[in-house]
Amino acid sequence: MIGASTGGVEALYTLLSTLPADCPPVFVVQHMRPAYVDSFIAGLNRVCPADVVAAADREQARTGRITIAPAGDVHLVLAARPVMLTRLVEGEPVHGHRPAVDRLFHSAALLPVVPVAALLTGMGRDGADGLRAIREAGGHTIAQDEQTSVVYGMPRAARDIDAAAQILPLAAIGAALLRASGYKPKHTSDRRSG
Repeated sequence: MIGASTGGVEALYTLLSTLPADCPPVFVVQHMRPAYVDSFIAGLNRVCPADVVAAADREQARTGRITIAPAGDVHLVLAARPVMLTRLVEGEPVHGHRPAVDRLFHSAALLPVVPVAALLTGMGRDGADGLRAIREAGGHTIAQDEQTSVVYGMPRAARDIDAAAQILPLAAIGAALLRASGYKPKHTSDRRSG
């Protein structure tokens, strides 16, 4: 799970492009205007080994897929019935945002397999409470550090309430998420050349 706001577009290009084609399922809320979501996804698909898609209601989570919340009218949440599914649900804005990072993170904290999550650069405090819920549920949580954040609002709020198990520079977050998720790269061959 990844949440971002101001400065997040460039941060997500950097982070998501480091994830391998067979990465665990990834779900992203980036605060942005609806008109920019399609071009954002298209741009990510040019630099990411994994497949980047817009969230759709009742889609099953898949390895190698990065799911981006649609902007505007709905929140992206997750449900397990009996497999993990995306849900696009109506609701009031949270911290002034719809979709809200907190809605995604709070839903993820209730999953049978607790996820890992990162909160990136952004203004305000959206995502901090949800990040703490994931940590309290046993998930691993990361906040971006002040030095690499464009705006140190959301990650600072997470730090201030002890929601983040780690505070890392942007360049280290992708690898940390993979490690915490238990990701093991697939090897096509064990033969040694020589």
